[in-house]
Amino acid sequence: MCQALKMPTPYAPTTISVCLVAMPETATGVLHGLYEVLTYVGSGWEMLTGWPPGPRRFKPRIVAASRESFRNSAGLPITPDLSFAEARRADIVIVADLAIGRDEETRGRWPEVAAWLRQQHAQGALICSVCTGSLLLAEAGLLDGEEATCHWAATDQIRRRYPAVRLRPERVLVSSGAEHRLVTSGGNASWTDLVLYIVARFCGEDEARRTAKLFLFGDRSNGQAPFAARVRPPQHDDAAVALAQVWVAENYASPNPVAGMTMASGLAARTFKRRFLAATGYSPLEYVQSLRIEESKQMLESTDDPIDQIAEEAGYVEPASFRKLFKRSTAISPLQYRQRFRQALPSKTKVSWSASSTS
Repeated sequence: MCQALKMPTPYAPTTISVCLVAMPETATGVLHGLYEVLTYVGSGWEMLTGWPPGPRRFKPRIVAASRESFRNSAGLPITPDLSFAEARRADIVIVADLAIGRDEETRGRWPEVAAWLRQQHAQGALICSVCTGSLLLAEAGLLDGEEATCHWAATDQIRRRYPAVRLRPERVLVSSGAEHRLVTSGGNASWTDLVLYIVARFCGEDEARRTAKLFLFGDRSNGQAPFAARVRPPQHDDAAVALAQVWVAENYASPNPVAGMTMASGLAARTFKRRFLAATGYSPLEYVQSLRIEESKQMLESTDDPIDQIAEEAGYVEPASFRKLFKRSTAISPLQYRQRFRQALPSKTKVSWSASSTS
């Protein structure tokens, strides 16, 4: 989805404050998309799959000159949460795409916002832009001498008005500056790449992959199946079935896991199969297969182990059988799955970061 970027490892704070800059020129699609996705990072995964959420949360706020509602240049309403004066310090600031014509003058156009952006950057915030939002970062002087990208149609504007910016218009995302605290993204749709980068940077790559799956970010040519994850089985009060579930969680790769589950439950085989289906909604074999496929997904996402080795570790003696079952479950091959969910995230380097807060 995007080229390799320099990115720090995530750190420990539980709440990460995000200021989304809003002005009359701001388009609302990206603004509200960023707000919604960042709001549901972690919690959305728990809500829809039942699995525990990640340890960190984003707190997005729309920030403008005042808290008064206004309409953008397309006539759509924007309701700010904070004024620039109230938003004294943030962890992340994002400037969404701006409706700016190629002949419109931008130099000297946004003095209040530019000064606020410089202040946030000086205080340690990560400053980001989407599409033509790079014009505002350039106007604030933050991109002087730094690499940056923007919408391909805005490259002439930036080169003509802000020649100190080292433009890389062929890139989807560019991180630059001290501690890589300047991140610019390309055309309008690149906000999804930016938000995954931010989630990976602050919450870890696993959380970013969950976010991509939850919102179907990336290649959807094979439908939804590649994004689907194993939903947590429902809670039940069948103690014998629970014992079988505990056993198989550690022994799903064993040669005959259904027999092992039956033995762990202490029930007769036919009784066990009937009660297991009633309690979990899965037959014992379906349950084992879903565990194995999910574990193999995790290994494909997080390791460079050969696919045949992953098949064996997941409990499949025949790699061909593993590939067939994996494709039946996800609609793509194990190799395609690895490429999709490994290449969707940027590479990382260590950069220190500490949390701050907005008022």
